[in-house]
Amino acid sequence: MVALAAGEAVAHDHNHPELSDWFRSLHSKGDAWCCNGDDADMAEWDTMGGRYRVRIDGQWIDVPDDAVVEGPNRVGGARVWSWYQDGKPAVRCFLPGSMI
Repeated sequence: MVALAAGEAVAHDHNHPELSDWFRSLHSKGDAWCCNGDDADMAEWDTMGGRYRVRIDGQWIDVPDDAVVEGPNRVGGARVWSWYQDGKPAVRCFLPGSMI
């Protein structure tokens, strides 16, 4: 099953400022602070072998278990906070969305 996001877009819609505090409160299971919605991207994602994975720069990247954000998703679609480690994309935080 695959959930698709339409293009890469900034995750936080500034027409909904009531979500700003919620975005700033997000932490992963590993207790990493996810920052705010401005540095997250809408994510194309799926599951394989019971684990999440996301597409970053055209590559499927496995989401580490401790990078998953637990709790309700108030924006619906998945969000990913990514970074580069040794020149390769990695996931700092991942907020699962609804499967479509």
